[in-house]
Amino acid sequence: MADPLRSLFSAKPSTGALGSTVVVLGLGRFGASVALELMASGRDVLGVDHDPAVVQSLHGRLTYVVRADTADEEAMRELSVHEADHVVVAIGGDLAGSVLTTSLMLRFGVTHLWAKANDPRHGAILQQLGVAHVVHPERDMGRRVAHLVLNALDDFVEVEPGFAIVRTSAPQRHLGQDLRSAGLAGETGVRVVALRSGDGWAYPPGHHVLVPEDTLLVAGPTRAVEAFAALR
Repeated sequence: MADPLRSLFSAKPSTGALGSTVVVLGLGRFGASVALELMASGRDVLGVDHDPAVVQSLHGRLTYVVRADTADEEAMRELSVHEADHVVVAIGGDLAGSVLTTSLMLRFGVTHLWAKANDPRHGAILQQLGVAHVVHPERDMGRRVAHLVLNALDDFVEVEPGFAIVRTSAPQRHLGQDLRSAGLAGETGVRVVALRSGDGWAYPPGHHVLVPEDTLLVAGPTRAVEAFAALR
């Protein structure tokens, strides 16, 4: 699953009134989840929503939380949103509100803009507006769960269409082999990029011998890593 929001959590703060603060516009389930995770990651967050009950529920949990119309240019300028480097438009069922808010952020010239899409049509509109990072949370989570169910994986992340990372146990047939002999150092198109063997995750050397207790992160073409995970 491509995850463009991931860079929000590791981006370096910059200067400016809101340069080091991530702005989340729309605090429904998705927006609130993003905002709270950013807080947990040590970022300052300005959350904005039109619903007073939502704003009240997040009071004290975000750095700043304000009730305002996210499509109102004057209100957004008063909050210095036009000076923010990172903005997430997380507006849910209000298509017009999402489009108007996103258009305003583009006019502001926000450097890093993410926008939530509710369906393919919504996503196409956001892309046509010029949003570089369009997020489809329901679709992407559905695809992820489908891969987990069908392939009995511990975890699955599609970095981009056609390339994925899976977390899985070492196949029985490769136990006692080192990674290079098993073709897992890139020789067969998939590579073990990290391994947990008792003492936390580490980058494994090619001579590491697989044991039943090993948990692997395997990267490669989606079909190839799924086929590897299906080995027993």
